[in-house]
Amino acid sequence: MFDTLTDSFTSAIKKIRFHDDEKALTKALNELKKNLLKADVNHKVVKELIAKVQIDTKAKGIGKDQFLDAMRKALYELLEIGGNKGFTFAPNPPTVILMTGLQGSGKTTTTGKLANYLKNKQKKVLIVAADLQRLAAVEQLRQITAQIEVELYEDESTKSPVEVVKAALAYANDKIYDVVLIDTAGRLAIDDELMSELEDVKKAATPDEIFYVADSLTGQDAIRTASSFKEKIGIDGVILSKYDGDSKGGVALGLSSQVQVPLRFIGSGEKMEDLEVFIPERIVNRLMGYGDIEGLAEKTAGAIDEKQAKKLTKKIQKGKFNYNDFLEQMESMKKMGSMSSIMGMIPGMGNMSKAVKDFDFENSGELKNIKAMVGSMTLKERENPDLLNNSRKQRIAVGCGLTNVEINRMIKQFKNAGKMAKKFSGPKGMKDLQAMMGQMGGPGAIPR
Repeated sequence: MFDTLTDSFTSAIKKIRFHDDEKALTKALNELKKNLLKADVNHKVVKELIAKVQIDTKAKGIGKDQFLDAMRKALYELLEIGGNKGFTFAPNPPTVILMTGLQGSGKTTTTGKLANYLKNKQKKVLIVAADLQRLAAVEQLRQITAQIEVELYEDESTKSPVEVVKAALAYANDKIYDVVLIDTAGRLAIDDELMSELEDVKKAATPDEIFYVADSLTGQDAIRTASSFKEKIGIDGVILSKYDGDSKGGVALGLSSQVQVPLRFIGSGEKMEDLEVFIPERIVNRLMGYGDIEGLAEKTAGAIDEKQAKKLTKKIQKGKFNYNDFLEQMESMKKMGSMSSIMGMIPGMGNMSKAVKDFDFENSGELKNIKAMVGSMTLKERENPDLLNNSRKQRIAVGCGLTNVEINRMIKQFKNAGKMAKKFSGPKGMKDLQAMMGQMGGPGAIPR
């Protein structure tokens, strides 16, 4: 997700890697400045960052490690703005969040993504359709809530968003919801009518927090509109949408410091799972290429049921991993978002995220073929892969429209994956895996 920015820091580090003099530092800083400006980071932010890195590096003695430490510290100070991080729950449920933003910013989709994120944390979420200006807004929410299996509160009998919000909150209290997300109206630009309506809805909702959804594709304009919303209506956090479509990505680096409101989440793809928590310490690690183990653990915990995981581990250890187990794991992996975002969180594997940028758990051609193959098997064949003799393989090939060669190759891959999983499933296997990760640039190889 932060490929362009990470490349900026990597190229700067290369300029000072084997030197420890003033000339090398100047080269590194110039390289960093040039690349950050190219990545659409605000020029004031770049100037401030360069100055801090220069002063801190000189104070500690010029060298690669000192430069890395100075850069890490400057980035953290840039992103660490006072306020809540991620999602913060109110002391007494339901936690009420007002979702605001301009029309076309991705506000309604982001509301769905946030609901899905909370649902995966085992929270009972209610989305309120309070955008009664845009005709397709309510229908869009119907489709989103049906997809993620979250309840929608709507009322077609009124055109008053205030009435909808009041009734929805009464309903949420009665049904004991954990979180209420209110999707409000947007406009193509900030105007008095929009602000007046939002102010009325705000009074009716008395929200615990107000989130502003900023469109990453608008670049520095996203910062200006967020600042205007903060001034006119008050906001507690920003969610940056469509970040996957922004080839530069620099807006994420300067948004918090310029708006003086914490960046809380980033939308990193089109799917409901593609929403990432923005926590400064973790983001700095990813920008520096160190990965984000905590974030990866959270994604995994939200996607994989702990009981199922233990059950699966026992099956793997006994060598009984079957095709039904495989399909279940693929469904779980889909909940974790794109493969590139996962790779970016693994220490030392950040560069691999580019190679798998377009890989999609759901739409990958290889996985589609595997699903088709498994779908052509009988229940007994799925449960017991050893049953697959030549005649059964030929029947499966005909059933899924693949060749015998393709079927044999995928079955072989499945068996090899099962052997590898068994090897790494025990305590000794975990040590081997950790050692391997260290060699690849994992936690043991990270400079602190």
